[in-house]
Amino acid sequence: MSNENPNNRLNKEKVKKAAQHPKRPGEKCQAKPNQYIPIINQNKCEGKRDCVEVCPYDVFEVRQIDDEDFNKLSFFGKLKSRTHGRITAYTPRAEMCLACGLCVVACPEKAITLTKVIS
Repeated sequence: MSNENPNNRLNKEKVKKAAQHPKRPGEKCQAKPNQYIPIINQNKCEGKRDCVEVCPYDVFEVRQIDDEDFNKLSFFGKLKSRTHGRITAYTPRAEMCLACGLCVVACPEKAITLTKVIS
């Protein structure tokens, strides 16, 4: 788990704006854990931390992209990643997601999708 206090990392203005977004997907925090997972398109992600700042469940972290993940990027994805310091979002606590959809609408690059887990 993150050492950060979740209340300190949340940006209340961004949370409010994302919560009011008319195209917010998901279950508005009503899903059970492990029903949905956020998927990050690392070709699009610029590591701006909006996902971290709106997620009430501490699902995300933003850090340097792993070499293995960097090598999987497209040519343009690699250029973009280098331009932004090879920083990207990861979901180390994806199982905590309750599908509120805030991350999807807060991401300026539209790099996050919510995917329903098929059991």
